[in-house]
Amino acid sequence: MSMKPVLSALLSAALTAAVLSTPAWAQEAHGAHDAAEMNSDHGHHHADFESGRFHVRIDGPEAPAGDVILIPGLSSSPHVWDMLTDELKGRYRVHRIHVQGFAGAAAEDNAEGPVSAPVAEDIARYIREQGLDRPAVIGHSMGGTIGMMLAARHPDAVGKLMVVDMIPFMGAMFGGANATPESVAPMGEMIYQGMANSSPEEWLAESTSSITGMINTESRRAGPIEDGARTDQKVAASAMRELVVTDLRPELAGITAPTTVLYVTFNAPGMTPETTDGIYRASFATLPGATLKRIDDSAHFIMLDQPAVFASEVNAFLD
Repeated sequence: MSMKPVLSALLSAALTAAVLSTPAWAQEAHGAHDAAEMNSDHGHHHADFESGRFHVRIDGPEAPAGDVILIPGLSSSPHVWDMLTDELKGRYRVHRIHVQGFAGAAAEDNAEGPVSAPVAEDIARYIREQGLDRPAVIGHSMGGTIGMMLAARHPDAVGKLMVVDMIPFMGAMFGGANATPESVAPMGEMIYQGMANSSPEEWLAESTSSITGMINTESRRAGPIEDGARTDQKVAASAMRELVVTDLRPELAGITAPTTVLYVTFNAPGMTPETTDGIYRASFATLPGATLKRIDDSAHFIMLDQPAVFASEVNAFLD
């Protein structure tokens, strides 16, 4: 069956990078990595790690039960993980990635070209240089793509992988079951041009609509919208183009880490829970050991719509 009905939902997810009002929750975004500024009273400290792709905030005990790396999605900040971090940081050392160019962080090395693939490579370097022992990796949306890249291309670096509401080839949603990266490249370029060149007014209208569809809980929408307001529009556009043309299905067999995939029913006309289940089963067929679980009564940001359920799933995954 065709996957094209999901197009509007995916475009909405892409357009979190809206230009809106001045944000309140994303004021800790750092372009320069000044240790004195970062090691403040926010309850976390920043990793001593040089990268033009991301910076990392760390919470948790000095003698943790293990390390957990949290990777947010397109234009999101580490704050989307606040509730989960509060749940985990008493036992685990939590490393929250902040991708450069997103949510107020200077674009730095992400100013041009792909974003997900080089971020994944630098996370592998981060794990190695920080001496982490096969940490668990949890990625939401684009962060899930980065997690899959990391686990497939550096299988010895990842102990466990959780992918939150992301499939391994977004391009299939635009080109159907027979889509290839080459066949959807024109669509990827069209999306890039639209995102990179939209006026602030166009961004405002689209993002207001899209964020409503991505988070059911009205009181929790403001933060992600504010993240988008501080996102570099061209970095987000480049990242979205990369997602459209990246097919990770042939690489999934290289993932050796136990993998859990949490997802929600696609928010698009004609999509049912059963249809969504079928799409996810087909998408992860090359990783037959993966645990696939649909989370009901939630939109794209499961950690915000269903924080208790999400925390329960993460605890079971880590244990």
